[in-house]
Amino acid sequence: MDWLTEHKLPIGQWAKSFVDWLTDNAYWVFDAIAYGLEAMIDAILWLLQAPHPLAIVALTGALAYGIHRRIGFTVFAILAMLLIINQGYWEETTETLALVIAASIVCMVVGVPVGVAAAHRPKLFAFIRPILDLMQTIPTFVYLIPALILFGLGMVPGLIATVIFAIPAPIRLTQLGVSSTPKQLIEAGQAFGATKSQLLWKIELPYALPQIMAGLTQTIMLSLSMVVIAALVGADGLGVPTLRALNTVNIAKGFEVGVAIVLIAIVLDRFFRTEAAEGGRR
Repeated sequence: MDWLTEHKLPIGQWAKSFVDWLTDNAYWVFDAIAYGLEAMIDAILWLLQAPHPLAIVALTGALAYGIHRRIGFTVFAILAMLLIINQGYWEETTETLALVIAASIVCMVVGVPVGVAAAHRPKLFAFIRPILDLMQTIPTFVYLIPALILFGLGMVPGLIATVIFAIPAPIRLTQLGVSSTPKQLIEAGQAFGATKSQLLWKIELPYALPQIMAGLTQTIMLSLSMVVIAALVGADGLGVPTLRALNTVNIAKGFEVGVAIVLIAIVLDRFFRTEAAEGGRR
């Protein structure tokens, strides 16, 4: 075995050289990306923090009832927000929500078109499938290092890491939904003279809506699972008090933050779980 280890392939050096080349030659690209993502996060954060917390709670309750028409869920969403305020984690919660919303927007804007393209081109899906596997299985800390180098400390590298981890979900589920559209529906649309664009918007996407919405809820859950990882690279939010509780072995603080994260996860999951998505699960 010694002869094999003596001729070690310099994979790490190749990766370092590539990141160094990006840092030296494409820094303006990453600066532009960081500026755009940071502006989006700041805008979402302003929308969440500028109004009074109780106004956000009331708006959440109104939207919950307006979308789902369920008193039980509306009351639960309001009580969950009030409990988070009561525990003193409202600011951290809004920061986490800003990161989750921004990551979900990026994932869906990129993931849905890629999933549609993969559904229409099996060779493309065969090519990106191992890449998607790699994005979800490689340890997060591995790509946090180049993200930290290219984008610096703050919310942006946390957002990039979250997107890399979560974006395979909408791609896979969109591809599954579109590719599983019954041929009878496609043939019926073609018989009525529908174009490819009309087939996509009138038949394939409506049929795939339950899977697309499932991809959205999966993206939200995966993004929430990254709050602690994002805190390691300077992202604000509920991950910061979680790390402090871990470093100081503070059970009380850790449980409080954990409850806040769980409540946010439940509210967001139920909030975006439409009737179409629930019908797709059944």
